[in-house]
Amino acid sequence: MTRVVLLGGGVGGSMVSNQLARQLKSEILRGEVEITVINESDVHVYQPYFLYMAFDQAVPADAQRPERSVLNHLIKLVVGHAERVDRDANAVVMGDGTKIPYDYLVIATGSRPAPETIPGLVEGGHIFYTQEGALKLRDALAEFKGGRIVVTVGVPHKCPVAPVEFTLMVRDWLNNRGMQSSEVFYTYPIGRLHSLEPVANWASGVFQERNINSQVFFNTESVDPEKKTITSLEGDTVSYDLLVAIPPHMGQDVIKRSGLGDAGNWIPTDRYSLQMEGADNIYVLGDATNLPISKAGSTAHFEADVVSSNLVNRIRGGRGSVRYDGKVFCFIEAGNDEATYIKFDYQHPPKPQAPTEMIHLYKLAFNKMYWLSAAGIL
Repeated sequence: MTRVVLLGGGVGGSMVSNQLARQLKSEILRGEVEITVINESDVHVYQPYFLYMAFDQAVPADAQRPERSVLNHLIKLVVGHAERVDRDANAVVMGDGTKIPYDYLVIATGSRPAPETIPGLVEGGHIFYTQEGALKLRDALAEFKGGRIVVTVGVPHKCPVAPVEFTLMVRDWLNNRGMQSSEVFYTYPIGRLHSLEPVANWASGVFQERNINSQVFFNTESVDPEKKTITSLEGDTVSYDLLVAIPPHMGQDVIKRSGLGDAGNWIPTDRYSLQMEGADNIYVLGDATNLPISKAGSTAHFEADVVSSNLVNRIRGGRGSVRYDGKVFCFIEAGNDEATYIKFDYQHPPKPQAPTEMIHLYKLAFNKMYWLSAAGIL
């Protein structure tokens, strides 16, 4: 029997496992292949909804489904804490000591915001990259009476355009509540407003139109919750009335415990095959990789197509030669009930278009269609 284990049940893990289950149905029914998904929780969460939760445009129920409900019935689901990957034994070791063996392992463990790495940020700032953080920010915005909202960005982070989206949406939110005089101030750690230059150039023009102030070369070093200030490594200090931070992200701790990643717990991954470097039977996708591309849901989606195709091919005796071209697609909410999008790959940079109401409506529709996509129906 060939055992395929998927560590992580998010968008990448569910899409790969569902595609494998459909394409290998006969082999599974004959007992020749077994597919197992290991997930920390029995709940599947659609994280892009967190941005909308911060503005009370979505609630937790919108973002959650039972993990079992998005998986093909032929897939085994193991809910529990994965302690580490034992490469010597080709097994995932669970927290209770149970070992789940694999012939092929797909790691889709994602990433996590690490606000604890910036002194004072947990006490003095808000984040919207977790459900808990988004709901706390929702309440803080509801109580906000005016002043300066600072949006400070650290790298790396997932959902690469989300900081720009939040900045434009909060400017719109303030205007709609009669707080036009309140300031929105955005900081970014390098010499432009976004890591992707075309996006930075587009954002620069829109920020000027919307009267949003910004500062580049600002790497947040610490937050003083009592004085309500943030200080950068470059020596600049900025005051705030409400601080919204996108802290640097890290790979999950199971990667560190397994000795698979670098200092940030990112797994060295071949950019074309999506195999872990030095491991022929381990594939990595989504935020877990160290690839210099956007840590976005669409990235995991497109990578899942490559990984599942190659696994099916290899299980059936092939070499698994499909290559990932770096394809990414991201919507960008722009406030004023408008949105745009970017698409790019290793060879072609993004070209943001003018925001429209139609793209905004399509983004809202896609949020609802996600569940069909995660389940492999779309």
